[in-house]
Amino acid sequence: MTIQDSFSLAWRTIKSNKLRTSITVAIIAFGIMALIGIITAISAMNQSLKENFSFMGANAFSVRYKEMNTRMGGGNNDEEFTKIKKGQKEKKSNLDKPIKIEEATYFKENFGFGRAQVSISRRGSGNNEVNYKEKKTNPQVTLWGADENYIDVSGFQLAAGRNLNAVDLNTGRNVCIIGSNVAAKLFPNKPENSIDKVILVQGKPYRVIGLLKEKGSSAMMRMDDIVVTSVKNIRQYSNLSPSYNIGVMVNNVTELEPAIGESTEQMRKARRLIPSEQDNFVIDKSDKFAEMFIGFLAGISGAAGAIGMINLIGAAIGLMNIMLVAVNERTREVGLIKAIGGKRKDIRLQFLFESVLISLLGAVFGILLGVLVGNIFSIVLNTGFVIPWMWVIIGIVICSFVGLAAGIYPAMKASALNPIDALRYE
Repeated sequence: MTIQDSFSLAWRTIKSNKLRTSITVAIIAFGIMALIGIITAISAMNQSLKENFSFMGANAFSVRYKEMNTRMGGGNNDEEFTKIKKGQKEKKSNLDKPIKIEEATYFKENFGFGRAQVSISRRGSGNNEVNYKEKKTNPQVTLWGADENYIDVSGFQLAAGRNLNAVDLNTGRNVCIIGSNVAAKLFPNKPENSIDKVILVQGKPYRVIGLLKEKGSSAMMRMDDIVVTSVKNIRQYSNLSPSYNIGVMVNNVTELEPAIGESTEQMRKARRLIPSEQDNFVIDKSDKFAEMFIGFLAGISGAAGAIGMINLIGAAIGLMNIMLVAVNERTREVGLIKAIGGKRKDIRLQFLFESVLISLLGAVFGILLGVLVGNIFSIVLNTGFVIPWMWVIIGIVICSFVGLAAGIYPAMKASALNPIDALRYE
């Protein structure tokens, strides 16, 4: 009996036991689908984060205040100092101090690095509903107060209208620039018609002076669901961020590190820190948030792999049980093969081929379903179709090993049967 004969016989056996094969394939397929589906979804989210979280550009950074870390349990009871590193102490008064408008203005006026642009902004509520006549947006629009440099530093572009000017900033009058999603909701036929129209934000009338080009959104940041007004105007609202944000954009990436050094010096002056005090502000590069969330998603990928392996271990146990049942059912068949000259290795190959084929069928269906299910996130996040090829190959290899591991014992048991006893088996 050749290897081809053993393979052909195993395939015919699989086709003749459709119900049992289908159940076993489904068990393995769902295990692989869970693994590949989660990995595919995470790949789509990674792609979306890389595209949308670097919202300030590679040659920009932001300055924010340093929030106080929560300390649990016992430790240093000194009320004036809190330990931040071994051998270093920092005044509590320097921590958790929001950046004031006076400090942000001082920074903007005194930051003299080349032709760098500095913007000041303040975040408002993120669940606003914007109205125009009978039309309204979903309650997910974020209100921002900003200056004339905010659009450029944040990586936006105007599609129509104009930017905030000196009169808007000094008077704080009710004018605004809206994101593309807001315009599409309120002016679905022609978003450009939004210019000079009066919309309502939290019931207050605003004249639209500018429309932003589409920037794209991720699951965690809705960059096109925004309304931008002046820093002075946003003060009339409650539920504002306690601190002002500072954004800096230099001409090219090579100037980034020197500009960060200049920013640190100017910000320490604005915050009136003495040399012995630690910085009570943080400088974030534009890609830091993306790296942080991608690292978080990498942890989810590891958890998904562990869940998938547990599912596959369960599938392997189920496959082994089914193969053992198959050995009992086909005992007389094994005896007949041996009686006509079949060797022990031929019996082993037949059962191993059968186990591996069932496992690989489960892998194929599981990978197809996993990719399709995972790419639902690609549709939601507007990213390209994602196929995690590395994990597809890993899934096939794992299923091959699962099939071998599940089939070895039943194959050994079948090949060890005595042909005379096997032929007499009822």
